[in-house]
Amino acid sequence: MDWKLEGDAQKTESLVLQGQEGVLEDTCEDGIFETFKLLQIDVDCERGEGETLPTGSATWCSKNVQRKQRHWEKIVAAKKSKRKQEKERRKANRAENPGICIQHSKRFLRALTREKLLEAKHSGPRLCIDLSMTHHMSKKELSRLSGQIRRLYGSNKKADRPFWICLTGFTTDSPLYEECLRMNDGFSSYLLDITEEDCFSLFPLETIVYLTPDSEHALEDVGLNDVYVLGGLVDESIQKKVTFQKAQEYSVKTARLPIQEYMVRHQNGKNYHSEILAINQVFDILSAYFETHNWPEALKKGVSLGKGYVLRNSVE
Repeated sequence: MDWKLEGDAQKTESLVLQGQEGVLEDTCEDGIFETFKLLQIDVDCERGEGETLPTGSATWCSKNVQRKQRHWEKIVAAKKSKRKQEKERRKANRAENPGICIQHSKRFLRALTREKLLEAKHSGPRLCIDLSMTHHMSKKELSRLSGQIRRLYGSNKKADRPFWICLTGFTTDSPLYEECLRMNDGFSSYLLDITEEDCFSLFPLETIVYLTPDSEHALEDVGLNDVYVLGGLVDESIQKKVTFQKAQEYSVKTARLPIQEYMVRHQNGKNYHSEILAINQVFDILSAYFETHNWPEALKKGVSLGKGYVLRNSVE
């Protein structure tokens, strides 16, 4: 009898313990569930009312990211629409004006420019830039000279009848070469000749015409059989008759631009007059004359008002 009562008590205690464990398990599960519910509420609040996650998206984007995305999509759509409208406008313009030349693609224009430059190498006039005197120049002067080379090359690319350009006395380990690479995009792929040789050993001396403002002879014409040489100097480094004396050492012909023949001094506030031009300005004059055979027109293009000279007929 006592044994039975004791067994019933143990059984009852076991049932009570099992019930407590069940309550604890239910409590833990309910606590975790409540935690997830709170997290979900926080996310919904941060996401904002009416916003849902995109279908198939594994991550949620903030409102700022979504706004930027919508802004970018509007920009892309606007560009596509603008390109389409421009294409339709050009098509309608060609239909209304069949005599107008067709606008070529950039790739075609680059190929055409390359063809013209390579043709100038064999049959065009030749221009040499003497860079053998740059070792005395400062970094600022080298930067200015590299910029002038870039503008000269750009003008030559646009010309209907380009020159073939050669940079002589130019070493690839020189400070000027490094400055040209730094300042001029695509300099290493320029269509021109670069050589360490001096221009006087590279070309026959009888074909060289050294252009210098100190020459007594005015340039009368630009021919295909001559090599026109420009001294690679800038205003800060110019000394009296440096290029003229170098030309005399090799007994080559010299010439100056006919500024005195077609232009006169013009009074200005600074009372400044100079016939010394940057190499790209000299080239612009040579290129314009080679195409037009008109010195006044060519000089007007290359000699800026800041030099203090104007065409003679404009004063008269």
